[in-house]
Amino acid sequence: MNNPFSQLGDLKKMRDQAMQIQRELQGEEVNVEKNGVEIVITGDQKIKEIKVNGKGDNDVKEAVNEAIKKSQEVAAKKLSQMQGGLGGLLGGGQ
Repeated sequence: MNNPFSQLGDLKKMRDQAMQIQRELQGEEVNVEKNGVEIVITGDQKIKEIKVNGKGDNDVKEAVNEAIKKSQEVAAKKLSQMQGGLGGLLGGGQ
């Protein structure tokens, strides 16, 4: 007989791994300089700095971070819809 609780342990392990990767990504930085624009972004897609022709532009940085946040919310909503389908896999589908 299948133990549905064993699948919960696997899901927790996957969640813990995902959270660890997210923490690691927060510590990573990518620096891109192109056409007089310099951008520093973290691995978890947070803009740390934007310079245009050597001058900082906080308004642009805030707008880009807001756009990234909204795109992440859209992705999270899609993922939560997908996870809703996991109920059948965990024993609710019989």
